[in-house]
Amino acid sequence: MVPRDLTRGADSALSRRIEQCKAEGRPALVGYLPAGYPTVEESAAAAVALGRNGADIIEIGIPYSDPVMDGPVIQAATTQALANGFRVEDAFTVVRAVAEQTDAVPVVMTYWNPVLQAGVNEFARRLKDAGGAGIITPDLIPDEASEWFAASEEHGLDRIFLVAPSTTRERMDMTVSAASGFVYAVSVMGVTGTRDQVSSAAEDVVARAREAGAERVCVGLGVSSREHVLEIGAYADGVIVGTALVRALGEGGPQAVGELAAHLAGRD
Repeated sequence: MVPRDLTRGADSALSRRIEQCKAEGRPALVGYLPAGYPTVEESAAAAVALGRNGADIIEIGIPYSDPVMDGPVIQAATTQALANGFRVEDAFTVVRAVAEQTDAVPVVMTYWNPVLQAGVNEFARRLKDAGGAGIITPDLIPDEASEWFAASEEHGLDRIFLVAPSTTRERMDMTVSAASGFVYAVSVMGVTGTRDQVSSAAEDVVARAREAGAERVCVGLGVSSREHVLEIGAYADGVIVGTALVRALGEGGPQAVGELAAHLAGRD
């Protein structure tokens, strides 16, 4: 059950940034990069380049050994990061770099097991201390989030849950009531990856989330171009780009990430 007294993050850094983007007549640009790829130092430099070239919110991913939602590009990147000795504490290093060197809002995207291993409250405390604003939890459902509810309330962090084309009305209502900051709308069934066209299901998922009471909805999976950003931005509050940025980092380093971010943000 979702506690009735949860805060909805209306005045959080994440919510304020999305509302600022709305006031400017544009969607928030949300970029994803995994911590530790190809090294911790380069991942921090890439995240900073992303923040300095148009990203409003930056998702710092925690590499995990069983990434059920990640497509081949991100899987390969996180596998390399783990092979290079990535530790969860490295993610806080990258979050801190974003918080201190850009005006982007950093959040962590992670499967739940690494948070459990670190201790939910301890993880939340360290994330807050590093300047993080919340956690995106692709494999945590509200029914099993009691510890996270308590820790997020104590440390003032946003809870970003996912909804998808398959989400039932009952589940949509529960997820939206548990979330704060924004709701992450998955535009397709499947794993992450770039696609030529945005799924037609994306707009429907956003509409259903709004009907359930979501004030801010960002769309991810399959976004790779400025055209996608404009298309999704017509009905969503934010557009999430991941695979295209990770591929750019692998092929051209932090500079390529900055160049792609500028293109996605319409700054080139």
